[in-house]
Amino acid sequence: MAILHTDIPTRSQVDALLTARNPHSASLYLPTDPASNGDAERVELKNLTGEALEQLRAAGADKDQVGELADQLADLADDEAFFRYQARSLAVFATPTSITTFRLPTHLRAGVEVSDRFHVKPLLRSISFPSTALVLALAQHSVRLLEVLPELDPVAVEVSGMPEDVDSAVGRAQPSDRSPVRRLQADEGKKVRIRQFARQVDRALRPVLRGDVPLILAATEPLQSIFRSVSSAPELAPVGLTGNPEESTDRELASAARSVLDDLHADRLRALHELFDQRTGQGRAVSDVAAVARYATMGAVDTVFVDIDDTTTGVIDEAGSVEFEPAGAASYGVQDEIARRVWLTGGDVLAVRRDDIPAGADIAAILRYAP
Repeated sequence: MAILHTDIPTRSQVDALLTARNPHSASLYLPTDPASNGDAERVELKNLTGEALEQLRAAGADKDQVGELADQLADLADDEAFFRYQARSLAVFATPTSITTFRLPTHLRAGVEVSDRFHVKPLLRSISFPSTALVLALAQHSVRLLEVLPELDPVAVEVSGMPEDVDSAVGRAQPSDRSPVRRLQADEGKKVRIRQFARQVDRALRPVLRGDVPLILAATEPLQSIFRSVSSAPELAPVGLTGNPEESTDRELASAARSVLDDLHADRLRALHELFDQRTGQGRAVSDVAAVARYATMGAVDTVFVDIDDTTTGVIDEAGSVEFEPAGAASYGVQDEIARRVWLTGGDVLAVRRDDIPAGADIAAILRYAP
């Protein structure tokens, strides 16, 4: 079974990429196969490296700096061990003095961009809509946590301090007699014990949860409701899997969880499209690239939809005016720069396919306030 070895960037890592400046900055993206031995991917990296170096030479870059950048990328391409452990795409950000890589679970197109800043927009796709999830299969007699990955078998996650079942967590229940009153008391006592068990599970989970990976609960009632009532996890998805998880295999749970994940993404997009339509009527939404660039520069964009495949190049000045230019080391992706300005002013950036952008536009933004 192939395993996805991923490095999802944190917000601070994205901040560092977005604020970095170097006239010899190369951003390379290439598809990878987790089942591959890495040879094909290393060849592709070398090809993309050649394109990056040619762009720099055409722009009259310093020969020594170009040589140092070539060395950085060549060292990575020669690292056989690194390429044996990959996900679906590899993002590489290199300068003559540094190199940063992220192994991503999303499928991204091969490409190279050279500028004075990094091309980060495709990387943001992995943050906009997580393609992985954790499934908590919770029953009174068993607990297991699964990592669900795109197209691959789920992986069991070991959790330190996780109780095995209700009895081991809080002790066995006292037997009840047959009288209705004692039976009611026993039922209430059972719920108390389940609640204590749920709290222990919630505490054990805290160190392994990540803010960018949803937690999908698979449990029957009353355990489903009880766990939700005591859980402090913001990652807990509002919709879970019903039915006894003990009667489902890991693969069956993973398949059901992927459907939940798809629904969560679709619901989020639907809600944002509705908000865009509402804000359009209020004069608080725009879909013209020049207008979006201007409002992004002002810090007025709450949410922006950017096309991860858009390659329009140019420059945006400090006032937010756009000037379109041919691709080259002296220009950069216009949508990439808009995404950077929105991100760094606290807005949300949704890196999506064009079909997911409202109003059939190339870019769209929901504003914080009316202009």
